[in-house]
Amino acid sequence: MKILTGKDKGKEGEIIQIDRKSFRAKIKGLNKVKKHIKTTKEKKGGIIDKENFIHISNLKLIEKNKKKKEAIKK
Repeated sequence: MKILTGKDKGKEGEIIQIDRKSFRAKIKGLNKVKKHIKTTKEKKGGIIDKENFIHISNLKLIEKNKKKKEAIKK
């Protein structure tokens, strides 16, 4: 998938998760946000980076075969 808008515009990645109710998807390694985690007995707290959902209308499907054909033509 290729991102069409936002801070990661033009970057490509693989879909990790889809939320069908709200029409959103998570892309591996893109649209990262910082999440503050509170310390508990089991887990250490701190700030972690994680992928956030992006609306499907801001994504474009890219075919793998099309990429290979374009590379061969050049």
